[in-house]
Amino acid sequence: MKLATLCYVKNREEKTTLMLHRIKKENDFHEGKWNGLGGKFERSETPEECVIREIKEESGLTITEPKLKGFITFPLFDGVHDWYVFVFVAENFSGELIDSNEGRLDWIPDEKLTQLNLWDGDQIFMEWIDQDKFFSAKFFYEKKKLVRHEVSFY
Repeated sequence: MKLATLCYVKNREEKTTLMLHRIKKENDFHEGKWNGLGGKFERSETPEECVIREIKEESGLTITEPKLKGFITFPLFDGVHDWYVFVFVAENFSGELIDSNEGRLDWIPDEKLTQLNLWDGDQIFMEWIDQDKFFSAKFFYEKKKLVRHEVSFY
């Protein structure tokens, strides 16, 4: 079992979202995909502590008041582990972008997000993060292809 965070840093004024193009790491399971930022929990971290630390490490930005929008279960996503992911949106941030060792960072216009090379499940749940409700979802992948999903809204 792996615990992780995923965060979409949003610039509401410019109507853009910070995305990471995974093109730098060798043997990256996400190679070529665009993702939000985030990563695995460190010992004793809360979801909020994890997402704040991961955003700082991956982008150089300091986020405040991340909003928890949902929770996603990915059974055997990498073929080995179940992944449990806390999904956040952050609108309050400061700092300057760094050259991330994870990939290339880019502010993408919100209307173009679904045109990126995203995971199939991301195409589905990205619209949920802007809704005024919490979601709990399960996305089933086989050989990197989405086969089905389930969701509950609260």
